[in-house]
Amino acid sequence: TVRLVESGGGSVQAGGSLRLSCVSSGYEYLSNCMGWFRQAPGKEREGVAVLYTGGGTPTYADSAKGRFTLSQEPGKNNVYLQMTSLTPEDTAMYYCMGSRGSGGDCALEDDGLSFWGQGTQVTVFS
Repeated sequence: TVRLVESGGGSVQAGGSLRLSCVSSGYEYLSNCMGWFRQAPGKEREGVAVLYTGGGTPTYADSAKGRFTLSQEPGKNNVYLQMTSLTPEDTAMYYCMGSRGSGGDCALEDDGLSFWGQGTQVTVFS
């Protein structure tokens, strides 16, 4: 089975940066959607950024554009989220998502079939 392990969360002052890592095991091919979702207390989980590990450019939520950068370790189903200019509104539990295969069309949506990590907490204080 696929396993996703996140790391890199923490507490940071507003305006600061954090880099989240998601390392996978169990994937057989480089043909998956992988990315990050987040859930703040009292809110629904929302997509932040996603990419196709077979190649292509990432898709970002409006809240992430210009501040967050999603990247992939070459040749592996591992992804990294570099977050800059953080604000208290970015405070949430961040979850790594990996799909069960993909044809390359990756969306910021939970299809109900994906694999998930256990989450890493990001707290931004002012």
